Amino acid sequence: MTIPQLLVHDHKDNVGVVVVEGLAAGTKMLGVVTHDNSSFELDSNADVPIGHKVALKDIKSGDTAIKYGEDIGKFVADVKKGDHVHTHNLKTKRW
Repeated sequence: MTIPQLLVHDHKDNVGVVVVEGLAAGTKMLGVVTHDNSSFELDSNADVPIGHKVALKDIKSGDTAIKYGEDIGKFVADVKKGDHVHTHNLKTKRW
């Protein structure tokens, strides 16, 4: 049995959540889409802490971040597929 490192709620999401400790740059992550239990692989471009987000595709500054099928904020910098997504490149709607 393989343990997923990244969870995504819906195919419309453009970020996923890291669900393991110690995810290192260069890791080929196993991602799971919980809506239909499908899976995919994605290379991590950075070390990403558990609970943080990873871009599922290339995203432009000003684009909306979609997580769990919901708009969670706006990107304030361009990000590449596999990049760490956090406060340095995303302004969330939480504050």
